[in-house]
Amino acid sequence: MPELKDTAFFKGENVLFFPRIFLLIVALAAGALAQAPAVEPAVDGPVYEVYLARADEDGAAGDEVKEFTTRDIPIFCVVTLASLEPAEVRMDLIAVDVKGVKGGTRVVSTTYTTKEGENRVNFSGSPAGSWVAGTYRADIFVGGKRSASIEFPIKAAAPAAAGNKFAPAKPRPRSRKN
Repeated sequence: MPELKDTAFFKGENVLFFPRIFLLIVALAAGALAQAPAVEPAVDGPVYEVYLARADEDGAAGDEVKEFTTRDIPIFCVVTLASLEPAEVRMDLIAVDVKGVKGGTRVVSTTYTTKEGENRVNFSGSPAGSWVAGTYRADIFVGGKRSASIEFPIKAAAPAAAGNKFAPAKPRPRSRKN
């Protein structure tokens, strides 16, 4: 049986071909194994995602926000369900630590029943005037069972910037020197 070194393919520079290919295959396999899986994690309950948002320039729910000011009107609570089946979704806005309000008081409660094929609910809330600074919590119920909660602060808004208090001086008549 001839040795591999005697064949025409393995003479000269071709001898280094297989080790190089082997290293390339190992490197590619290691890179493929190091990538994160494309599959999203399983959802335990009926709520896939819930977040709070300010209004965008069109007045719709914008990007996720973690805190608000007393001037942020309205505040949105966006709920994405794990299922496209109809469901009754309720949001209770609870005053956790708000001056003048007993802790645990339900400030607002609203309910929406999704239709077949819907899995997103946009709740919005607006006070009669402005929000009272403090800590609030949005409790989300699906089918009557609490499924998610988000606690968030509403901070006192900075005072509006005052206008320029300096005005040009009125010209005075010149006194004549004789």
